[in-house]
Amino acid sequence: MTDLTIGQLAERAGVAPSALRFYESEGLIESSRTAGNQRRYARATLRRVAFIRSAQRVGLSLDEIQNALGSLPEGRNPTKADWARLSRSWRPRLDDQIERLERLRDNLDSCIGCGCLSLRTCALYNPGDVLAERGRGAVNLEPRTHRG
Repeated sequence: MTDLTIGQLAERAGVAPSALRFYESEGLIESSRTAGNQRRYARATLRRVAFIRSAQRVGLSLDEIQNALGSLPEGRNPTKADWARLSRSWRPRLDDQIERLERLRDNLDSCIGCGCLSLRTCALYNPGDVLAERGRGAVNLEPRTHRG
């Protein structure tokens, strides 16, 4: 048997069938259809799903994963060399994410965890109070948008 059903792939890959359908709808994996319109996946899809899950575990977005898979020749699954090349390109983004998490960890004891509605300034969401001119409270909760 060369093809897997969605249930077989889900069990072997450790993901829900709904995740596989979603990955397929996003163009991350492909299936063929039987005469009864049931999905069938090539065994090689296991490697592709493992790649997707590994990339998600390190914090990459589906867009980033899609771009990475799109850089591969059509239909080819990522190899160890592909992972090494792609992971080098993700390093600056992951370093930034690590820095934000460390800042969160180091400043968490002063944060009340509610979006800082009762704090005048917030070292996590408003470092250096750069958003003070826009008013008090949870003006901007996305750290990347106020980096300068």
